[in-house]
Amino acid sequence: MFFLPAEDSGDIRVRIFTPLSELTFAGHPVLGSAFVLGETLGASAVTLETGAGLVPVELKRSRGRITFGRMEQPVPVPEPYEEAAELLAALGVPRSGLPVEAYRNGPRHVYVELASEAEVAGLWPDQRALAHLPIAVSTFAGRGPAWKTRMFAPFHGVAEDPATGSAAGPLAVHLARHGRIGFGDEIEIRQGEEIGRPSRLYARAEGSADKVERVLVGGSAVIVARGEYRLS
Repeated sequence: MFFLPAEDSGDIRVRIFTPLSELTFAGHPVLGSAFVLGETLGASAVTLETGAGLVPVELKRSRGRITFGRMEQPVPVPEPYEEAAELLAALGVPRSGLPVEAYRNGPRHVYVELASEAEVAGLWPDQRALAHLPIAVSTFAGRGPAWKTRMFAPFHGVAEDPATGSAAGPLAVHLARHGRIGFGDEIEIRQGEEIGRPSRLYARAEGSADKVERVLVGGSAVIVARGEYRLS
């Protein structure tokens, strides 16, 4: 993640990289950057310029410290996913409870619903096979406001991600479009336990199946280190 001078109406422009590629948008880097920028500016809201457009982030404070941020993400558009059979085989699962569909939100996210949280936790995907698919795949299970996910993106150099903000928003859209939740309902997404980095994200999609109006994703971040480069 790199900060650059703003070129539009945002507070700062950002560029986001995985180990293998540059992304137009990624949720957790944007949220973490908003925490850093908000602390630096002493602001309660910041707007970041990303490759996918302007992303405003509201920041909540407790005792003067930022404790929570909520970003308004680009509204993703559902797309059919043509290689569902290959994807299911790479994951080692026979089927998805909901249609296997894709949403572009930085990476092209593809969603596979499993029968239980235990099935999500027990996944052991074929990373080599997944690496041939130019996607990030989110596997999920749950009900009502509580959902468990695991996200694999070896094509982008990420075997498994502990927290995927760019996947959280489209998941809320996907669940609402298919009647698992209502539009406007907030869900809690648990991720990262299997790799020792548990996380919580909160997402909701507002609008209707005919027109999604807003996608909001929130969570917390912690500044753990500071440093500087000296260029001669």
